[in-house]
Amino acid sequence: MKSNSSQNIKLGILIVSGLIIFTLGVFFIGNKQNLFGDSILVSSVFKNVNGLQSGNNVRYSGVNVGTIKELKFLNDTAICVDMLINREAGNLIKYSSVATINSDGLVGSMVLNILPTNKTPSRTIEEGDTLASLSQVATADMLNTLSKTNENAALLTEDLLKITNSINAGKGVLGNLLKNETLAKNIQESAANLNQTTRSAKSGLAKLNSILNEVDYENSVAGLLLSDSTAQNSFSTIIEDLQSTSSQIKEISADLGQFSNNLNSEKGVLNYVVKDTSFVNNLDQSMENIEEATHRFNQNMEALKHNILFRGYFRKLERQKAREEKQNQ
Repeated sequence: MKSNSSQNIKLGILIVSGLIIFTLGVFFIGNKQNLFGDSILVSSVFKNVNGLQSGNNVRYSGVNVGTIKELKFLNDTAICVDMLINREAGNLIKYSSVATINSDGLVGSMVLNILPTNKTPSRTIEEGDTLASLSQVATADMLNTLSKTNENAALLTEDLLKITNSINAGKGVLGNLLKNETLAKNIQESAANLNQTTRSAKSGLAKLNSILNEVDYENSVAGLLLSDSTAQNSFSTIIEDLQSTSSQIKEISADLGQFSNNLNSEKGVLNYVVKDTSFVNNLDQSMENIEEATHRFNQNMEALKHNILFRGYFRKLERQKAREEKQNQ
């Protein structure tokens, strides 16, 4: 009997301990899920809840203030999220606050954060209010974006490696600049020449400025032309006279051109001399006769030199010419 009673006592203690533990667990879980506390129901509508589930925490400025009660589909693009908010914390949350869904760390569960805004101060939330929502990038989307970014970075690195190899191999303009010493020297010489040209231009401008500074605008011709209206009028008159003279020269040139055209025309003397074949033939015959007469005259003079009557005269002339050349020497 004693054995049975001791077993019953142990069993009773075990059952009572289990009930106590179960009651405490339900109490703590219910208290955490706001099942037994004084809470208010607030909603918010999202296009995508990103894996948010019933029972996930609701935080306000990083502090747990409630839990997710239920998720309801309003339509294919809107999901209503019902939240149980502790009434004491609800007295601090403004109606202008914004609800957003985030992950609790990179791989943690999802939480709903209520963020205060800088809008005009408004009332606190009440039972049945619907807070504005703000969709943020989910972790999966960020990971996809990072994956694409890594792929693009790999492609960019590969292209940069190809460009670097081409440059090291001396290909392209940059490669020639790095590897071709002649081209580098030419560029250096061009830069030096450009620098010299710039200095020369600067020096020329300085000299021009000094010349302009040395001009006496009150007593010089430049000053006279700039300030004296009479001199300006005289200069204008000179320009007009030059223009008139230029016109007259143009007319004279036209008259000379007309005179030249008349000479070259069929009625002109020059055209008659150039184009009349009979006149040209007669002129050629006359020139031939003159040459023949000259040749005969020379023959006659040679005959006179050998004539006994004129031989002494020509020898005298030759002796006189020889004496003059000797004296000149």
